[in-house]
Amino acid sequence: MGKSPMHAPPWWTAVLRRLTTASAAELKTQAAREEAEWKPLYRRLSVLGGAPEGSVTATLDQWEMEGWRMTALWLMKHIRELRKYRRHEHALEMMHWMEKRGMETPNGYHAVRIDLISKVKGIRSAEEYFSNLPEPAKNRRTYGALFSCYCSGRMTDRAIALLEKMKERKFASHVLIYNNLMSLYMKLGQLEKVPILFQEMKASNVLPDSCTYRIIMKSYASMSDIVSVERVTQEMESQGASDCLTYCHLAWLYNSAGLFEKAEVALKKAELVMGSHDLSSFRLLISLYAAAGNLSEVKRVWNLLKARVPRPTNMNYLIMLEALRKLDDMDGLKQCSEEWESGCVNYDIRLVNILIGAYLRRGMVDEAKLLQEKADQMGEWSDEHTFVLFIDHYLKNRKLELAQKYSKLATSIVKKGQLKTIETGDVS
Repeated sequence: MGKSPMHAPPWWTAVLRRLTTASAAELKTQAAREEAEWKPLYRRLSVLGGAPEGSVTATLDQWEMEGWRMTALWLMKHIRELRKYRRHEHALEMMHWMEKRGMETPNGYHAVRIDLISKVKGIRSAEEYFSNLPEPAKNRRTYGALFSCYCSGRMTDRAIALLEKMKERKFASHVLIYNNLMSLYMKLGQLEKVPILFQEMKASNVLPDSCTYRIIMKSYASMSDIVSVERVTQEMESQGASDCLTYCHLAWLYNSAGLFEKAEVALKKAELVMGSHDLSSFRLLISLYAAAGNLSEVKRVWNLLKARVPRPTNMNYLIMLEALRKLDDMDGLKQCSEEWESGCVNYDIRLVNILIGAYLRRGMVDEAKLLQEKADQMGEWSDEHTFVLFIDHYLKNRKLELAQKYSKLATSIVKKGQLKTIETGDVS
């Protein structure tokens, strides 16, 4: 008998080590090569923006002519990215290109295509594509994709009918199916059906996920049943399904019910389980602490965010300025605005509008006008919302003539498709 690996001779161990090292290096090189190839093509696709039909095909044809290799799995990576940014037409065009080339269909290909067809051409076209699939392709994923289309389109009867077929084929034992149906009932205002479906789900031994718990919690909160919301929260925690987003959702429900102290407890739990690099969670916490009326916590979380990101983005500043405006902290609002302006790369009128609105709410019209004029000087022309802020202010103060002047000017500028400076002498 040969020696076992535990008693292999030294030379054999050395060979294995070299082979393992070589394989790891080869995999690393391959990954680097794929990443290098991924970026140039995606850059070409990303700049197409709202380009017409055929632009993706032309881009892929050019890429192919340049001698770059393409596989179905590699192209599916691009399709998933295009879907992520709601560029459904371009993603579907890429799938058409793959089909014309006779490329293989990776796992999940047909399900993704059903979803894209429903978004681009409508559910009827998605149904037709599904019905023309060969029987082996009519599997759990494709049935689930069509079911999701029905739920998104609020087509209850078709969703229920398809669900019965899925149960016959043993395709209905996935949490996503129940989540979609519960979301449909929520959209239709049939709140009482959600807990029933939740119990049916558990009776079928389908484990709820964090999304399921958020839906059932919202259904109980919408029926003003906070006791049941808290019971579900305890169940969620016992199942280990709690995450930052779920606790933030719970805090939002508490804020909506005016239970601000409980909201803050939920937010503390959210902080304990949030990822250290999840910047979106910081933004959620800031907004929710502001809704709970806690200025000190808003500033504490903002400082935590800045400790991780020395130069916050415009979106981060937008969330923080909104929170300070909501809490009527005028000094903090000015300070945060000045901090943003001193280091901003792109001057964003949305952030300026928050401060303009805060000034107008306090009757500080001159200060608001100065901000608007400064924005115009920076080349960031006032937008429709800027005008609406001034119009609302003048209407509330019964200055109808000034409101009418702003309204006419705003209409004129919007029709022209460009926004210009409002001179102080025009509307004073």
